[in-house]
Amino acid sequence: MNRKNPEGEVWIFAEQEDGKLQDVVLELCGRARELADKLGVKVGAVLPGRGVADLSKTLFAYGVDKVYVVDDPNLARFTTSPYACVLQTLIEKYAPQIVLYGATHIGRDLAPRVASATRSGMTADCTDLQIDDVELLDSKTKTKVQYKNLLQQIRPAFGGNIVATIVNPEQWPQMATVREGVFPKGEADETRVGEIVEEKVEIDASLLAVEALERFVEEKKVDLKGARVVVAGGAGVGSKENFKLIFDLANALGGAVGASRAAVDGGYVDSHDYQIGQTGTTVRPALYVACGISGAIQHRAGMQDSAKIIAINTDPDAPIFSVAHYGIVGDLNQVIPAMIKAVKERVVD
Repeated sequence: MNRKNPEGEVWIFAEQEDGKLQDVVLELCGRARELADKLGVKVGAVLPGRGVADLSKTLFAYGVDKVYVVDDPNLARFTTSPYACVLQTLIEKYAPQIVLYGATHIGRDLAPRVASATRSGMTADCTDLQIDDVELLDSKTKTKVQYKNLLQQIRPAFGGNIVATIVNPEQWPQMATVREGVFPKGEADETRVGEIVEEKVEIDASLLAVEALERFVEEKKVDLKGARVVVAGGAGVGSKENFKLIFDLANALGGAVGASRAAVDGGYVDSHDYQIGQTGTTVRPALYVACGISGAIQHRAGMQDSAKIIAINTDPDAPIFSVAHYGIVGDLNQVIPAMIKAVKERVVD
């Protein structure tokens, strides 16, 4: 689409499973509210599914003005083509300015399909979103063109070595997927009310060729996003056996265990669920203890907003110290047992 609608809304794909909204949807509500307020438009949410209209109340409480409910038995379980048809149909009908998706396995599957169908640009795995005026060079006329109120889609690029700002000045709507945990979930206002728009979308039989016969759900081994204390280990821990120190410190502090990508790839922990960083979970606990983590930008992107950061590393020039509130230059094999002892003694006192 190349139809710009100055009054077009800021939309969120309200991803839900088994009648429960994904956390990233509620995180997106707050940022969508900010973007819409700057543009002077409303926030909309597209809610496909079966018997999910009651979820509208939660979306209103978190800042949404309109919920477009598409209730259809064919949407009871997520399959790409029917859901893409719903999003494409509603986008063509209402012409929103912006459409946001969570960068979940469903969002990453759905968003590019919708972007392709609507001929819209899309940026994946954004870590920030802003509205601003942008001046760009027109490749044909070689003159500078001013664009008002474009969505700035910000994400790490080139392996996380730079932060890129991407804009889409011509094709609409502007689309982006956003990683979980990037934006804090706001406070719900149960007094807010909004408008429910019930939509019917014709789903062609050819789009129903794939049917979900059975579903297996594996619970996460660790809840990093909900932890107030996270103790994370990196390649500097040295081995899977030595990683027990990280678990011991986390237990002493009453926290959760995390890991850098290097530690996960090295097999120090047995699940990707522990991974923190650009390709893992984004956390912002009250206390983050980084043990043997060098602090590459990819890892810092997932933890640098923690309230207090303690870094333990033998290298005084390790990048992790640039974001740490307290730095300990030393061997974690000596430092961590001393910390555990101090914590236990304080608990006893």
